[in-house]
Amino acid sequence: VQLQASGGGLVQAGGFLRLSCTASGTTFGLNAVGWYRQAPGKQREVVARISSDGTANYADAVKGRFTISRDIRKNTLYLQMSSLEPEDRAFYYCNLVKYTKEHWGQGTLVTVSS
Repeated sequence: VQLQASGGGLVQAGGFLRLSCTASGTTFGLNAVGWYRQAPGKQREVVARISSDGTANYADAVKGRFTISRDIRKNTLYLQMSSLEPEDRAFYYCNLVKYTKEHWGQGTLVTVSS
């Protein structure tokens, strides 16, 4: 299983970005998937997840601003981020759990200028 994240970049506060994560060797449609982030000097934290039953959950800090979704046909996981804040600056990682094993994509950096 390999995950490839993309879409990070520099954006002004209040702006938006869409992160994408493609998978090879598995499908996003059958597994629990999610996005995590890690800011400098901080631990990695969950941002949003879709459980195996399709339920989406969000961290309180991003509720109402971020949306997680997946396109099964394209086998791609998305994170639509809006109303970005400087506090959202971090490396963002996609995650997939298959048979209790976790798989991670490489991080994509999101920087938000104030």
